[in-house]
Amino acid sequence: MVDTPYGSWPSPVTTEMLTSASVGLGSPAVDGTDIYWTESRPDQGGRVSLWRHSADQTRTELTPHPFNVRSRVHEYGGGAYAVSDTVVVFSHLDDGRVYVVEPGAEPRPVTPPGQALRYADLRVHPEQNLVLAVREDHTGDEEAVNTIVALNLAGPNDDGGQVVCSGADFYSTPELSSQGDLAWVEWNHPDMPWDATRIKVARLHRDALHRGTERDGFTVNDVETVAGGAAESVLQPRWTPSGTLVFVSDATGWWNLYTWSDGEIRGVNQAEAEFCGPQWQLGEQPYVVVDDDTLLCSWSSNGAASVGWLSLASSELSPIPAGAGTVGVAASISAAAAVVTFPDRPVAVSQLDLDSGTWTVLRRSSDIALDPGIVSVARPVSWSSPAGPVFGWYYPPTTPDYAAPPGTLPPLITSTHGGPTSYSPARFSLEVQYWTSRGLAVLDVNYGGSTGHGRAYRERLKGSWGIVDVEDCARGAQAMAEQGLADPARLCIVGSSAGGYTTLRALTATDVFTAGISRYGVGDLEALARDTHKFEARYLDSLVGPYPEAAEVYRARSPVHHVTNLKAPILLLQGADDAVVPPNQAEAMAAAARALGLPVALLIFPGEGHGFRRAETIRAAMQAQLYFLGRVFGFTPADDLPAIPIENLPD
Repeated sequence: MVDTPYGSWPSPVTTEMLTSASVGLGSPAVDGTDIYWTESRPDQGGRVSLWRHSADQTRTELTPHPFNVRSRVHEYGGGAYAVSDTVVVFSHLDDGRVYVVEPGAEPRPVTPPGQALRYADLRVHPEQNLVLAVREDHTGDEEAVNTIVALNLAGPNDDGGQVVCSGADFYSTPELSSQGDLAWVEWNHPDMPWDATRIKVARLHRDALHRGTERDGFTVNDVETVAGGAAESVLQPRWTPSGTLVFVSDATGWWNLYTWSDGEIRGVNQAEAEFCGPQWQLGEQPYVVVDDDTLLCSWSSNGAASVGWLSLASSELSPIPAGAGTVGVAASISAAAAVVTFPDRPVAVSQLDLDSGTWTVLRRSSDIALDPGIVSVARPVSWSSPAGPVFGWYYPPTTPDYAAPPGTLPPLITSTHGGPTSYSPARFSLEVQYWTSRGLAVLDVNYGGSTGHGRAYRERLKGSWGIVDVEDCARGAQAMAEQGLADPARLCIVGSSAGGYTTLRALTATDVFTAGISRYGVGDLEALARDTHKFEARYLDSLVGPYPEAAEVYRARSPVHHVTNLKAPILLLQGADDAVVPPNQAEAMAAAARALGLPVALLIFPGEGHGFRRAETIRAAMQAQLYFLGRVFGFTPADDLPAIPIENLPD
C-alpha cells in the first residue's frame, strides 16, 4: 500500500459513472408474464422511460425519446404509468397529457394539451375502457384542486376527465375491485399522508350515455370510511380478487397490514416493522396482491429491509432471500419482480422464480464492476440523544491500494436525508463510493423524525424541526470522532432540500461542523411557508408551528437570520427552476454570508428543478463538492477538478 492522505486517494469511481454509466430504476409492474419498470437517464436530461421484459427474454422501450414518463402532481409525482392486459397508459411530463400505448401502436394522447391539468397514480381498466387517476387542476388563480377522475381510454376527454371524488384537499390510490367497489385515500390540510389520512370505499356506477356526449358517465354511491382519522396514517389500499380490502395502518405505532371485509377490520402479522414508507410520491408499491390469500410484500425492521410472502389467512410471513431489500414489488399469478437493493453492488430489477424462490437480474442500474476491495459497505451505528437512541449507517474509507499516514483520521461527511420525513437505507450508492474510495468517511443519519422506526420515532420531530435533527446529526458526528472513526477537525455536514435546511441550521446553531454543503436547502422557513407548493403548504404546521401565528419561531430557526453564528465555510448548490425550494433562499443565504465576509460558494444550475437530473449538473455538482472540501480541509484530490470561486476563503 502507498501512504496517501485521506481525501487524496486516486479512485476509479468517476463522476461519469454517476451519469452516463448509470440509470435510475423504479416502479416495477407485472402484467401476465411481462415485467415493466422505469429508467431515469441523467445523460438524457433526466428523462424517464418505460421498459418491458417479455417472456421470450426481449426487452422493449415503450416510450422512446422524447417521451418522459413523469408527473408533477404534488410536484413529486409518482404513479406515472399503469398497465393491464397489455394496455399501457402514462403521463408525459413535457405536455402533462396522459397517453395510451396499445400493442403494435404508437403512443396517443387521451387528455387535452396544456400544463394546467396534471395526472398521476394512474390505473387502467381496458375491459371497461376506463382510466382512473389523481388529477391536480392548476387552471384557477387559487390553490390547485385535487380530485380523482375517470378518463375514457379512447379519449379525447376534452373536459380533462369526469370527477368522481372531490372535496378533500388530497387524494391517492384509486383502486377499483372486480366487483365495482372503489377505494381511495384522502386527507386534508394541515396533515401530511404520514400524519392522518382516511381510506374510503364506494360503489362506482356507470351511467347511461350522457346526451350529446360520446362516453359513459360515472357516479359514486354509498361512500363509507373504512379506517383512519386523527393521528392515524392509513395507506396503500388494494383489493383481493374476491373483494377483501387490504391496507396499511400505523394504528399500533407501526405501518402494519390489515384487511377489511364485511365491515370488520383484522390485523395481519402485527409486528414492530414498517410495511410501507412515507407517501412522498404517488403510485408506490410496497406490496402486491397475488391471490385471495397471498401478498408479495416488502418491509423494514430495525433498519433492515426484507421481502417475502404473506398469508392473509394465517398471517405467516415467509422471507425470500434477496440480497438486501426492495424499493417496490410487483407480481401476478404468473410472474413476480422487484427493484432490489444490495449492500455491495448496484440496484437491479430482478425477476423472482415462483417455484425456487431465486432471483434473476433483468437490468442493473449500472454495469460498472468495482473491485470488491474498494467497496465500502454500510455498518449500523447508533448513539444517544435526550429522546433515546438515534440510528445511522457508517461507510468507512476503503481502498486496497492506499493507506493514510499513521496517526491520521479521515474527514467525515455527515449526510442528512431530505423530507425530513424520509429514511436512508443501507445500500450501495455510487455517490457514497465516490467519497469513500477517495478516503472520506460517510455517516448517513436517520435522525429523529425519520421513518423506518415506527410512529413514535417519526414524531420526535413534531414541533422540533431544526432542533432534534440538528442535535442528532451533531451528536452522531461527535460519536464517530470519539470512536476514532473521523477527524474531529474535519467534520462536514451535507444535505439536500430538507437535509439542506438541517445542514444550514447545524452550521448556524452548533460549532461541531467545520464545513457544510447545502443542495437546494431551506435557509428561510418563512419564505418556505409562504412560497412552497400545495402538497407541503401546511407541512411546517406540525414541524415548526402554524404560520403566521408562530412567525417568531420561524425566524428563530431560520439559518438566514443567524448567519452571524456561522463559523464554517459553506457551499450552496441550487437549481434555477426549483419550485419546491425557490432559488431566492440560496441567494439570500449566500448574500448574508458574503456581507459578513464569511467563506461561501454559490452555484446555480439553469434548467434544474428540485433535485438534479441532468448529467452535466450532477457531474459539476460532485466535482464542486470535492474541490470545496479539498480546499477547506486541506487535502489535494487526485482528480483534475475545475476550480469554483469560494469567496472570502483565506489562502
